[in-house]
Amino acid sequence: MADPNLSAFYDRVARLERARAQGYGFEAEGSLGRSYYYRPVRKRRAILGPLLIVAACSFGMKGAIYYKVGATAYNDRVGVMQQGEGFERLGGTLMQADPVTLYVAGKLASLLH
Repeated sequence: MADPNLSAFYDRVARLERARAQGYGFEAEGSLGRSYYYRPVRKRRAILGPLLIVAACSFGMKGAIYYKVGATAYNDRVGVMQQGEGFERLGGTLMQADPVTLYVAGKLASLLH
């Protein structure tokens, strides 16, 4: 038959070993030991990086389409999209030629010619 005190002892030993493996020491109260300098790493969800990558890819794609199709055909197609309904109208609004798209298309034209 197992002694309940022995089980509690082994649970405490396991907890202390896990803490020791994570870098926690056993210092006197008020002293500056290892745990004072150890700051746990907080996991944060980075949203700015992925959003910048998506924005760069979308502007790059719009600029490449604008360069390949040409200004008049691109504007005609966007105008047709804006006359549609629902998501087609939203797509036409998002695909309008903005200054960043024109800049990317100009850089592509200068690089490829």
